[in-house]
Amino acid sequence: MTRSNAIVVHDSFAFKGGGERLILTLCKGLKLDLAFGTKSDHGFDLSNISGNCVDLKVPSRLWGWRTVKRLYGFCCQTRFLKKYQTVIYSGQDSPLAVHNHREGKNIYYCHTPPRSLYDLKDYRLSSLSFSQQLNHRAFNLCFQPLFESAINKMDMIVANSINIQKRIKKYLHKESIIIHPPCDTQNFQWLGQEDYYFSFARLDPLKRMDIVVQAFLQMPDKRLVIASTGSELEKLKKMAEGKKNITFVGAVDDRKLQELLGKCIASIYIPRDEDFGISPVESLAAGKPVLGVAEGGLLETITDNETGILIPASPSPEDLIDAVQELDAKRALSMRESCEQRAGQFSKEIFLEKMRGLIET
Repeated sequence: MTRSNAIVVHDSFAFKGGGERLILTLCKGLKLDLAFGTKSDHGFDLSNISGNCVDLKVPSRLWGWRTVKRLYGFCCQTRFLKKYQTVIYSGQDSPLAVHNHREGKNIYYCHTPPRSLYDLKDYRLSSLSFSQQLNHRAFNLCFQPLFESAINKMDMIVANSINIQKRIKKYLHKESIIIHPPCDTQNFQWLGQEDYYFSFARLDPLKRMDIVVQAFLQMPDKRLVIASTGSELEKLKKMAEGKKNITFVGAVDDRKLQELLGKCIASIYIPRDEDFGISPVESLAAGKPVLGVAEGGLLETITDNETGILIPASPSPEDLIDAVQELDAKRALSMRESCEQRAGQFSKEIFLEKMRGLIET
């Protein structure tokens, strides 16, 4: 049997996240095949991938069965991987498929070791009811040895940042190399400067958008536009109810996102210990500085007072208020050139060249 070159196996395309965008860039740029567990109607369009697409079709509406079906899909429905020379895994579930690819090269592109197993285990448990905690602990007890066994079979681990390289070493006791995620810098451009700050961070607790909203509630003269969705959407809308300076536009298509980002004063991104974060790099590519937080991946992408302003870790609304007052339209405009130059270091071309090297060597 003739062995094909390479395939990427990714968990799911449930939403338009940075990890999903990276996988599409990789598959399109290197003309790789793709296998995935799930895809939602709100995710990326996969029809323009030139390689073969394999949908494992593992979604289910039943909570417990959904988990079993998902893991079974990667463990038992991926025997076709044996025809490939190289397999690249992305996500926390897809590595389980490595047991079906015993001959050839196995590469794990690690966005982060599963946070609910490791660094955010206690945080995750604290948000659950007692019965949910029992279920979560039971899942971790079963899944962690499966995951770690799969990682032990990888020939190479690629971390998306120094931050993730440290987590891999701490929790998985493995060495890794770093290849930063790509930004399609040609798609993001400076389009002017209108009177608003912009956020397109996913609306979930780890992104700390409640702090952003609280800050702008205290600055009625400053406009905030939020273009995203997530589990905290209704909570945040209720917080901002009746406030004309805070606008939610929901999930937008790529063209609208590029327009909103290209015309803002600056973007805002203050997640908790972000893995890497492609959003700040997209902002830089549009010539827009970032109001960020001095922790996680932002320490690798944003230079304080040069391509943005970094507020302290574990920030308060007052920290963000001070930064917004400092980064006015004039100051933001003065950073444009530095932002665009910095974004070029995370270009799609650099990413594809490095990944091609791993596959071909």
